[in-house]
Amino acid sequence: MPYVNVPNDLSKVKSKMAFNLTKRQLLCFGGAALIGIPAYLGARTVIGNSAALFLMIALMLPAFLLAMYEKDGLPFEKVAQNFIRSRFLWPQMRPYRTENFYCFLSNYDKEATELAANTETAVQTQKT
Repeated sequence: MPYVNVPNDLSKVKSKMAFNLTKRQLLCFGGAALIGIPAYLGARTVIGNSAALFLMIALMLPAFLLAMYEKDGLPFEKVAQNFIRSRFLWPQMRPYRTENFYCFLSNYDKEATELAANTETAVQTQKT
């Protein structure tokens, strides 16, 4: 009997449109083809086939990156936006500090030991 894995978390399942690709991937690959193929055809007569091929690859790679890269369910532009915001736009140091309650207790402890020492000397002087 055939066995098919069914994912438990259906929120990560994406609907496929054509060629087992999502709509986002189809748009990015189509855009890459619209940019890369005319650039290759126009440049191969001027700079040669190999150089035109490398030019086409360099022009198409950003679109492939946008189509395929995903981290923690976020596409590349969201990851890049979050990185830029946290690294360059927002302050690196936190603008506030927490107050340590135990620090206050240590100050009270010092005062209490001083008071206890003073009362002990006062009691000893009264006894004599």
